[in-house]
Amino acid sequence: MTRGGREKDQDGPERKCIVSGESQPKAGLIRFVVGPDAMVVPDILGRLPGRGIYVAAERAAIDKAAAKGLFSRAARQPVKAPEGLSDLIEAQLLRRVIDFVSMARKAGEAVTGYEKVKEWLVKGQASVLIQASDGSERGKTKLHPPEGENSFIGCLSSGELGLAFGRERAIHAALAAGGLERRVVEEAARLAGLRGHIGGPSAAEETKTA
Repeated sequence: MTRGGREKDQDGPERKCIVSGESQPKAGLIRFVVGPDAMVVPDILGRLPGRGIYVAAERAAIDKAAAKGLFSRAARQPVKAPEGLSDLIEAQLLRRVIDFVSMARKAGEAVTGYEKVKEWLVKGQASVLIQASDGSERGKTKLHPPEGENSFIGCLSSGELGLAFGRERAIHAALAAGGLERRVVEEAARLAGLRGHIGGPSAAEETKTA
């Protein structure tokens, strides 16, 4: 398991984390670039021009890189990290997870509600089970993730999961295999890494104003 919460895939491109010195798949890392103002900029999409600097998708690693001047060392020049860098990245990742789940819903690849999720699981239609971190533990234990790796997501609150389905709250959801499934799983793994555990603090209010 990588620090970003993903199983290590030897076939994928790897980069070295400037904090741990370990190489791991890019999907489990956060890419940064240095802007024209010598400010470190998180590149969640991995598309910004410039030499990439990589840190594991882990709050402690990002905070250490900012506090210990590791970004400057990697960039080989004095650079500054913005205040609240980890919080900024967490909010961006949360927005992406919510957006991807919403897109999957619109494409007919995601459902919510206990009975619908249970039906998908029984029929083998679901490839990923999503359950809110603040949902009833008794209720959540009645549903079991499909077999296989990366088949469970639990880093969203009920309010955050509800945003993806256009409702106030949602406890259970399921994803079908499809083009968006992998994107949801990858971004949720990075979000879980930032939160340090599968049930992170709610940042739903930040997404409402994003």
